[in-house]
Formats: sequence, structure tokens, C-alpha cells
Amino acid sequence: MKVRIGVAAAAGVADDAGEFLKLVDALDDLGYDSLWVPDVITRPTLDPVAALAVAAGRSERLKIGTHLILPGRNPVLLAKQLASLDQLSAGRLLLLAVIGLKEPMELAAQGVEAKGRTRLLEESLAIMRTLWRGEAHNGISLAVRPVQDPLEVWLGGQVPSALRRCGQIGEGWMPGLCTPAEAKAARETIEAEAIAAGKHIDGEHFGMNLTWVDGQITDEVRAQVEGRRPDLRAEDVVSRGVAGLTETIESWLEIGFSKFVIRPAAQPDSWSDAVDSVADVLSLQT
Repeated sequence: MKVRIGVAAAAGVADDAGEFLKLVDALDDLGYDSLWVPDVITRPTLDPVAALAVAAGRSERLKIGTHLILPGRNPVLLAKQLASLDQLSAGRLLLLAVIGLKEPMELAAQGVEAKGRTRLLEESLAIMRTLWRGEAHNGISLAVRPVQDPLEVWLGGQVPSALRRCGQIGEGWMPGLCTPAEAKAARETIEAEAIAAGKHIDGEHFGMNLTWVDGQITDEVRAQVEGRRPDLRAEDVVSRGVAGLTETIESWLEIGFSKFVIRPAAQPDSWSDAVDSVADVLSLQT
């Protein structure tokens, strides 16, 4: 089983180009597998396509990934952007398609209604895959195609409809704020849906977004967890320090999950120092 660990660069690097570049260099030097840029339009995070293009040009090894919002984007233009990014990075692009946060300002920025986002995600993904295969959509075809064939798209989500969707059209699953027991049951559902759809999801295409804190879990972090999963305690999904993060990853490896995107639960003073402080978890790679 190939264990891969990436880092999601969220708030804290959007208004400091130097800090972002330091983070890219640190991840490359420390041996992390990938850099991830989440896609949240109305918060202090970088645009993922632009940021990953810079990261790809700064490193020849580091994979570049994004939790990318599909609803609200023109799928033909996005297909060309992502194909170009995969070309320019020599096939290092990683994609996790999401519908985005269900917040009034985010929905307004996307120009979509909450109830229609999953349909738009499915439609957009179908169009992009058609174009990436070199086929035409409504008479339109792209001369630029991804290096990866196919360019895989993973999905997240934990509600029953999201699990069904992942099994039917996804090539991997990577949610967040989830316990190993919940994820094990969800994986079984996804794999059953994939079989019913006549497809197969690689056994190593199951991962998890993980968070950690250096010290105590703060009230702010607890509130963030409870706001999204009021049925969980922060201690269930937030690791404490290097030892806690290592223990958490080992618990996920035991149930067959091998791909991880980690981030500090609270904004660090220095992102490069933060990823350096937990680099010991890389010893888990096989």
C-alpha cells in the first residue's frame, strides 16, 4: 500500500506571496507528496488554478491538488484550464471535485442555487471527461488534453447521495471530519455502488482530510468542528501534535485508507514551520 501525504494550504498564505512560495519549497524539501489549494471564493484563500500553476513551475516533483468547485464554472473553459495545468506540470495534477460551501455569500459568488449544485457537478464532470478523451461536446473539442489518461477526479461527501455518486462516477473518495468507523462503512457503500454501475474503484483510492493542533484544542477549533458535525467531538477528528497525528494516520491505514491531506486546524504563524514540525509522519510512507 502506497501511503501519500499532502498538505492543504488554507487561510494565511493568500495575502503573502512569499509565505506561499516558502511553503511550496518546504513541502518539496521535506518530501511531502503534494500541495493542495482549497477552493473557497469568499475567504482568504488563493485561486487554486493560478496558485497551482505557480507551484508547478517552482517544483519538478511535488504533485499539485485542489478541492475544486465545479458548479458555477464554465465546464469547457475549466476543462481546458485543467488540461493545460496537467500538461505544464507533466501530469502532476490531482483533482477532488466539490460543490462548495453552503453559505449565502459563496452561493452568490458561484451564481448558483444550493439545491442545483450536485446536478451541475455531475453535468460539468461529464462534459470535461468527454473533452479530455478527445471527443467533442456540442461540436466543441479541445486540442489541449491532459497528460494523465484518464485525468482522475475524486469526490467527497458523506451523505447517502454523495456516497452513491462517488461509486457511480468518482475515481476515489476523500472526505473530512469523519471517523474511521464511519469511513469504513461509507467505503463499503461506495464500492457496492461502483460494482452496480459496472466500474471499479482502485483500493488505494480512498483517503482522508486530516487536521492537527500543536497544543490544546481551542474553543475556536471546537466551534469549527461542531458547526459542521455537531454529533462529533473535536477530539474525534482533530489530532494533537506529531504523536497524535501519527496515531491518527495509523488508525486510517488499518482500515485501508492510504492517501492523506493534512492541515493545521488553526492558522499557524508560519506554514513552512508548521509542516516541518510534523514531517516525522513521513516515516509512515511505504
